[in-house]
Amino acid sequence: MLNNDMKQLIIFAAPSGSGKSSLINKIIEQGDNKVQLSVSATTRPARKGEINGKDYFFISKEEFVNLQKENAFIESAEVHGYMYGTLKSYVNEKINEGVQVILDIDVQGFNQIRNSLQNYVSIFIIPPSFEELKERLFTRGLDSKEVIENRLINAKKELEYASSFDYVVLNDDFNEAFEQISSIIFGRKVIDNKHANLNKLQDLLD
Repeated sequence: MLNNDMKQLIIFAAPSGSGKSSLINKIIEQGDNKVQLSVSATTRPARKGEINGKDYFFISKEEFVNLQKENAFIESAEVHGYMYGTLKSYVNEKINEGVQVILDIDVQGFNQIRNSLQNYVSIFIIPPSFEELKERLFTRGLDSKEVIENRLINAKKELEYASSFDYVVLNDDFNEAFEQISSIIFGRKVIDNKHANLNKLQDLLD
């Protein structure tokens, strides 16, 4: 059972390549250790430079399935052939320390959370265009051409859920996107461009 005080839970989702990780990292830098990214469990192999317990908890599929049976996750999902999950114990520990916890998840995980939890803030990051999204994925050089093509197919599906989030943020200009997200998380006057960004979203879906 999760701690009832979930106002410290901040949910981010976006298609791969939307710049979500860079925005989250800058938010954490500004948070003075009071904003931290939740460390997820995953069956994905560690990439070069990734550290177990810092970047992810890297576990076997058997371990993951056992944790699911024990109801140990807030949410869990299969993404690009691997399992990912947010551990209740980890999030509770951070919230009890007074930390705002950021969940970097996909729309499958978000749908599980919104059906079971309240008092969170959800933010969906959208790219300016599919052409820009494709270029970002190739430029970062983390995945093969086949994986990137699969991510682009999934991106279209994920964008269909964006309107279900509290805020939709366009990451065309990084600094503008950061200012909007910063205003949401740090309690300043919120720059709410959801209506305009939903129009942009519709262009992406057409």
